[in-house]
Amino acid sequence: MSEPARAEPPRAPLEVRVGSATNALQPVPGASRSLAAGPTQWVGLALVAVAAACADQLTKAIVSNRLSLGGAVDVAGPFTIHHIRNTGIAFGLFADSTSVVIGLTAIAIGALVGFFARSGRRHPLLPVAVGLVLGGSVSNLVDRLRLGYVTDFLDLDYWPAFNLADTFIVVGVGLLFLSFVAADRSSAAVGTSPLSRS
Repeated sequence: MSEPARAEPPRAPLEVRVGSATNALQPVPGASRSLAAGPTQWVGLALVAVAAACADQLTKAIVSNRLSLGGAVDVAGPFTIHHIRNTGIAFGLFADSTSVVIGLTAIAIGALVGFFARSGRRHPLLPVAVGLVLGGSVSNLVDRLRLGYVTDFLDLDYWPAFNLADTFIVVGVGLLFLSFVAADRSSAAVGTSPLSRS
């Protein structure tokens, strides 16, 4: 007599994971997390931008009211408060090209806001960084639209005179770069890209 056939044990259903790494075990870092700016990021950006713009406008008003055009006050070493007018952008670039400067500034502001809307949650430092750049840019843009020039007064003798808005823009760009580096390092620490796995 032939031996009766043995029943095969039931097979586990095949599990398919969408958005997983090639080994189907580890999810891709950040795949399910939106980087778009939320209400918290927008409020932080607005607070920093308004504070930067107000500080810049206040210092320009003080210098314009207390110091005659071309006048200077020695502070320490090569640093002086020197009241001058600048029709260009930061550090005197594009002087006497006000319309071009206004157009470039408006484009840069629009691009910056668009970037922040898409990536505001990428790193906690972004609202501060973008806020400083935005506040400084808007403050200088308002002066160019209203007066046709900006007031510069921070003079280091060996460097073109600048103002607080220019300082905020430079510091903001530096913080923006640092936030990118920090965000990339955080992503690398969480896990490598699926394409890099064997």
